[in-house]
Amino acid sequence: MEQIFTVAALWLGLAVISSVLAYHLRISIALVEICVGVIVAAVATNLGKFEMLGANSEWLRFLASAGAVLLTFLAGAELEPEVIQKKLKEVTVVGLVGFLAPFLGCAAVARYVLGWDPQASLLCGVALSTTSMAVVYAVMLETGFNKTDYGKGILGACFINDLGTVIALGLLFSPFTYKTVIFIAATALALGLLPFTSRWLTRIYAYRTAAIRTKWIIFVLFGLGALALWSGSEAVLPAYIVGMVLAEFSSADAFWIRRLRTLTAGFLTPFYFMRAGTFVSAPALVSAPIVFLLLLAGKVFSKIFGLYPIIGAFRRKRDERWYYTLLMSTGLTFGTISALFGLSHEIVTQQQYSFLVAVVIASAVIPTLIAGLFFLPRHLLPVTELPGEPVPAEDGLSEEG
Repeated sequence: MEQIFTVAALWLGLAVISSVLAYHLRISIALVEICVGVIVAAVATNLGKFEMLGANSEWLRFLASAGAVLLTFLAGAELEPEVIQKKLKEVTVVGLVGFLAPFLGCAAVARYVLGWDPQASLLCGVALSTTSMAVVYAVMLETGFNKTDYGKGILGACFINDLGTVIALGLLFSPFTYKTVIFIAATALALGLLPFTSRWLTRIYAYRTAAIRTKWIIFVLFGLGALALWSGSEAVLPAYIVGMVLAEFSSADAFWIRRLRTLTAGFLTPFYFMRAGTFVSAPALVSAPIVFLLLLAGKVFSKIFGLYPIIGAFRRKRDERWYYTLLMSTGLTFGTISALFGLSHEIVTQQQYSFLVAVVIASAVIPTLIAGLFFLPRHLLPVTELPGEPVPAEDGLSEEG
């Protein structure tokens, strides 16, 4: 137990340092945490102390996964049904092109330029076709775009993009079994009952019983996540849909949803983002940097050339189009999940896996950094929540139900 507390203190100390750096550099905390993870892992590896970080310990993997699940739920909760209906054409077209362009482009690069076998090439296309909901939503929160139609459109397109990735991964590499049927049926039933049961619990027990809404939501997310893993899927997949189904319920109490964000961003997501940074294998990149650069260029350029003209049909201003396009060019959650799936099922080698994860993480950092520094559409920012301005404290001790 002493070792667990020591490792946890180390990671949360790094999270504090990341927050300070993010404030002074004026860039996304998620990106800083990823970069800190990369640097710390490289230093620890050179000193022969990588195992002391505990990045592969079960408890830390659980905290990281829980952070991804809750962050994905919060992203889904931002998508008001009315906004999605109004932007249905935009999010569908942008999301589908955002998936297909890098899937085809990166698979072609892996197969015909790098000479990977067909299965590994398809896995490469799947892993690099993603858009990082976790990174994009973290950026939306920090800028305040999550409260605007512009930001909600980006989040909706991210969902369609990642849905295409998940479906492709399942169709190409995962057998459709009775477990899949059970997972789909149970999820559909739970989603149908969730709005009613959540409102009923709130009406009778909220504000009287300790944080029952938070416990209820986490129970649902973890239960469906366990069922998803049992069926061969991923725990974050149902989380986004649960968030969308409960968007109206969540928006009814802004203070409660802010408290849930505090728990997620203050405790859980640093483990997720920094752990993602520790996945990068510096020796593999040094041994063949051209492979890394080719794959990174394949992902980013296929996204840009595929999406920029499409987004131009919905956004006329240059900074809006570029910011939208670059955020859609990111990757992290489903990219690392797909790469790890390929490694564990021997579809890709350890070296190929290292390249894929490094590219996924680089694509989370570089496009987002460029978007924030050069193409931030400031005219769309909420007036009261400009980046860098202090916001009200969220860490009150009053009971939120």
